[in-house]
Amino acid sequence: MVELIASFSCLKSAKVLIIGDLMLDTYTIGNTHRISPEAPVPILHVEEKKDLPGGAGNVALNLKALGAEVLLVGRIGDDKEGYRLIQLLEKEKVDTSGIFMQNVVCTPVKNRFIANNQHLIRVDQECTTPIDQEVERKVMAFIINHITECKAVAVSDYAKGFLSESLLGFLIDLTAKHNIPSLIDPKGEDFRKYRGATLIKPNYEEACIASRLSSGSDLNAIGRSLVITTNSTVVVTRSEEGMTLFEREGGRRDFPVKSREVKDITGAGDTALAMIAVAMAAKLGLHEGIALSNVAAGIAIKHMGCRSVSLSDIAESLLQTHVCNKIFNASHICLLEWVLQEKKLTILGLNTEVKISHTLFTYIQRFSKNKDHERLMIYLSESTSDAHLASFLASFKEVDFIVMQSDSLTFLSQRIDPYKIYALNKKGLATIDHTLALLQVI
Repeated sequence: MVELIASFSCLKSAKVLIIGDLMLDTYTIGNTHRISPEAPVPILHVEEKKDLPGGAGNVALNLKALGAEVLLVGRIGDDKEGYRLIQLLEKEKVDTSGIFMQNVVCTPVKNRFIANNQHLIRVDQECTTPIDQEVERKVMAFIINHITECKAVAVSDYAKGFLSESLLGFLIDLTAKHNIPSLIDPKGEDFRKYRGATLIKPNYEEACIASRLSSGSDLNAIGRSLVITTNSTVVVTRSEEGMTLFEREGGRRDFPVKSREVKDITGAGDTALAMIAVAMAAKLGLHEGIALSNVAAGIAIKHMGCRSVSLSDIAESLLQTHVCNKIFNASHICLLEWVLQEKKLTILGLNTEVKISHTLFTYIQRFSKNKDHERLMIYLSESTSDAHLASFLASFKEVDFIVMQSDSLTFLSQRIDPYKIYALNKKGLATIDHTLALLQVI
């Protein structure tokens, strides 16, 4: 647990190249109250329609949310869906200079109809036209010009025809030449086209198909078969069951997911791919990257539809699962910094003169969060920093964080800019201008 927090603290911004099939995800959302008189189907009363980048575009958004600089490479058709996709990506400040248009190709669309948080049906506009030679040459030239800028390469294959075997072979060879990790979210019955990649990340069903073993077969047999076929490390994702890593050298390691709340697995694979890429771009080890991606995927499956998971989300999850009783020390400051970004933080400092009393309870309730973006931190001076008091205060649902006496509070506050700072002593409540003054007062 401590190691995972340390790994998170080592994450840093780096450029990641994401290449793969682009598509437009459309959500048609509403409610159903009656059955159609024309056929035994529900009538969907539409309340909202929204478009989001899908496929490799969704991985790009996840990479952005995780702090990476993103270079996206893909293909669209000369159609309104393709132009809409470019518009959505540019709105999120994703570099679209690596997206190429191919004539006689339609941009794939997945339209999900949702009522009362339940999927009714998905309607796909498919396109599996192979990439033409001219577009492939442009793609290869673009990658050659930019490969040395990138610290990791992620491949999102949805079998739409863009990622030809020649393009995949070129990419894997080029990344190996430059000692850049290549991470692949695969598709299809034959994984030999990915041979030599750093990591291949199928889900369980994809792994069964590619290994030519039936669903329910021994997971070890499935994993080892894929390692032999691809000469790559393989990690099999299994939604709420977590992930299992099969290494080239023969080792196996399971990464159970902490969350058991599964609303929707849509996009969780994209989230996991993005997190591993960010970790490896930051020079973290593969085990560390997969452990962090498991946390990220666990967050994603708790939400309906595709949702980008941020570093702030991961930091909050790590704090909830790895820190006991809301009590934090200097080693947790990096996590707190991310969790408190864009949050309205109130700090209440207590000194040795303050007793457990109705007055203290009143102030805790007064400063407790009323909205999702509000947080309350209790700061205990050295003289009040005993474990019993801290544990007692942590039992209050109104209290989000307790920080023991430490100069790291000043370090943290310089970065998150608390909304209000107070010191409570026997004379009453005092408003403090800045954190250093709080440290001196109590």
